[in-house]
Amino acid sequence: MMKVLSVAVCTVAIGAAWVSTASGSRPQEVESDQEVLVELERQWNEALYRKDLEVIERILADEFMATYQDGSRGDKAKELALTAEFDQAVESAIQDEFTVRVYRDTAVVSFTLNLVGFRQGQRTELTLRYTDVWIIRDGRWQCVSSHSTRVTAPPDR
Repeated sequence: MMKVLSVAVCTVAIGAAWVSTASGSRPQEVESDQEVLVELERQWNEALYRKDLEVIERILADEFMATYQDGSRGDKAKELALTAEFDQAVESAIQDEFTVRVYRDTAVVSFTLNLVGFRQGQRTELTLRYTDVWIIRDGRWQCVSSHSTRVTAPPDR
């Protein structure tokens, strides 16, 4: 009798645990690589305006290289220095038009950045297009290359 009671109690306990697990907690949604990469681009952009060097240090690969809108080039050290020196008043910085292509452990992300702010006392609006190359290293995405181009308005006809 005691053995039957123990088995019954054990069965009820296992059943109760299964019901509470099945109904009480749902599996966490897994983000796609595309979602992760867009979020990393947003974090990088926000970190620039906050001068958050730790975030940028983590996002950029040691061999990172950039080609800036003026044609100059830089590496991770220059990107971190530019962030530390950043002193422009930005009213808004909106990233949109994301395209993300993933090729196994490599990805190419392109997007548009619309900036509004003040430069040398003048209100300025600027649109840039970015193409960034990312790789997976040690289980996380890191940017190895970035290229930005200023978008100019087409000439009036």
